[in-house]
Amino acid sequence: MSDIIQLLPDSVANQIAAGEVIQRPASVVKELVENSVDAGAKTINVLVTDAGRTSIQVIDDGKGMSETDARMSFERHATSKIRKADDLFALHTMGFRGEALASIAAVAQVELRTRAEGDEIGTHLSIAGSKVTGQEPVSCPVGSNFSVENIFYNVPARRKFLKSNTTELNNIITAFERIALVYPQICFTFHSNGVETFNLRSGSLRQRIVDVFGKKLNQDLLPVGVETTICNITGFIGKPEAARKKGAHQYFFVNGRYMKHPYFHKAVMSAYERLLPAGEQVPYFIYFEVKPEDIDVNIHPTKTEIKFENEQTVWQILTAAVKDSLGRFNDVPSIDFDTEGKPDIPVYDPSHGFSSAPKISLNPEYNPFKGASQRADYGRKSGGAGAWERLYEGVGGSQDAMAAPEAEEPDIFRADGGDGMEAGAIEEKSPVHYQYKGKYIMTAVKSGLMIIDQHRAHTRILYEKYLARMGGKGAGIQQTLFPEMVQFSQAEAGVLQDIWKELELLGFELTPMGGGAYSINGVPAGLDGVDFAKLLKEMVADAAETGMSVADNINKKLALKMARSAAVPYGQVLDNAEMDNMVNELFACSNVNYSPDGLPTVCVLKQRDIEHLFC
Repeated sequence: MSDIIQLLPDSVANQIAAGEVIQRPASVVKELVENSVDAGAKTINVLVTDAGRTSIQVIDDGKGMSETDARMSFERHATSKIRKADDLFALHTMGFRGEALASIAAVAQVELRTRAEGDEIGTHLSIAGSKVTGQEPVSCPVGSNFSVENIFYNVPARRKFLKSNTTELNNIITAFERIALVYPQICFTFHSNGVETFNLRSGSLRQRIVDVFGKKLNQDLLPVGVETTICNITGFIGKPEAARKKGAHQYFFVNGRYMKHPYFHKAVMSAYERLLPAGEQVPYFIYFEVKPEDIDVNIHPTKTEIKFENEQTVWQILTAAVKDSLGRFNDVPSIDFDTEGKPDIPVYDPSHGFSSAPKISLNPEYNPFKGASQRADYGRKSGGAGAWERLYEGVGGSQDAMAAPEAEEPDIFRADGGDGMEAGAIEEKSPVHYQYKGKYIMTAVKSGLMIIDQHRAHTRILYEKYLARMGGKGAGIQQTLFPEMVQFSQAEAGVLQDIWKELELLGFELTPMGGGAYSINGVPAGLDGVDFAKLLKEMVADAAETGMSVADNINKKLALKMARSAAVPYGQVLDNAEMDNMVNELFACSNVNYSPDGLPTVCVLKQRDIEHLFC
């Protein structure tokens, strides 16, 4: 029997390694910029064309390489970072495996110009598909200049599955930001298709965060700092009012390396317990300093999954540090003991007893849970509150003439045959509706008792209205009295440009102000009481998650986000006219029975079932 096991050629082994190390253009940027940081660079310039598909260039002023080192650096497992296996547990550099450059050269065309300090002349090296195509001396400054072109040119299947330019550029920017946030002492610039996106000067950590994500974030940051024998924790957390459902900037770094850690994320969020609504997230930028031997970063090619030896202890330290920061800066609700100018509170005095409390006139007929019309009746009955009527006596006719005629209640209401409810099943409804616990609308129909979830029903109504607007059927725009400012990061601004047309069709009117800031001059009609800036940020975050591959999918996502934000919330009291209008609009929708999320909206308790309960 002949031998069948063979040693793979280096070119094939490099392509296999590249499959894990170089997954997309963002991986190339990450590896090259990390190498520049390890080389001691003070200035790093990143230039990409067509989201990295055409070219990626990283220029630094680090220590550079000699002619021999330049050639050796593209060999697999060639590195200056470690010498023996024990060095893996005492890492002080970003890279250490020696796979990055070999993997990049295996799937792209690479040119390197580099010169070490003290050398009179540099080296120009050309490599394509792991094969050296040229090497010659060249005149160049100290440092390294990597140019990577036509990524995946020899792996067409990998190139075919790259996402859109917007998605790939967002991934590149994300990788760039993760490194820039760790090294505020290094100057970074980033250019996309010749346009400067970032120009980050050296400064403090807080200034770097603000430069990357916008000035508005500065007012929402609270510093965190604690030193222990296990680890040191520094950084910033967001105030509770800075929370949002999606798109919150959340970063963990350990020893200068970005990491993902769901367990520590729970530690941070547990400190905000009862301070945030369900599902809300706050921004945070937390930096751990741990002894290198107490962590293991060599468990995944991307090096974003890190194991801690004392994970439970670090969890407790982190939770205590975040709680301390929230309490120290008065972001946890506290009792206000400042009574100056406030109503007197009865206080016990040993010599005089209790002081008299302020007198409050109570009306036994007042009920805060009555409808608006009943509260108006209370005002007319209570003398002083109803005295305003006397001011209008003899003006414009009698009160009866001034009263607006009540809208007629329709006697017939027909469904259009949605899923689970037959057409014509609801033929008659009561002109009076009842709201149960601020959540359900109940009304008598011919077949029994109809119960409607008010929030889901209103979400369905608004969802179809917004979809119709984006379909070109007209959008109502309400001009803002005072334009509101909204700040986006560079990655978010790119997504915003892609969905700009859809936002205009919805009724948003935005004006770029520079630096990622936009002025909201107009909003869709009917969004009363909605935080427009927060809504826009969540819509952009949703659009980024979809990848923006199908326009129709984007429209549905945006319409659903707006509908959820503008829909009547649970607990809001509705009068009979409002409930009747909602019922009528719901049954004019294309799908009566389900919300856009697929949740049931309407149910009918049959008459025979009600009668059966009393048997």
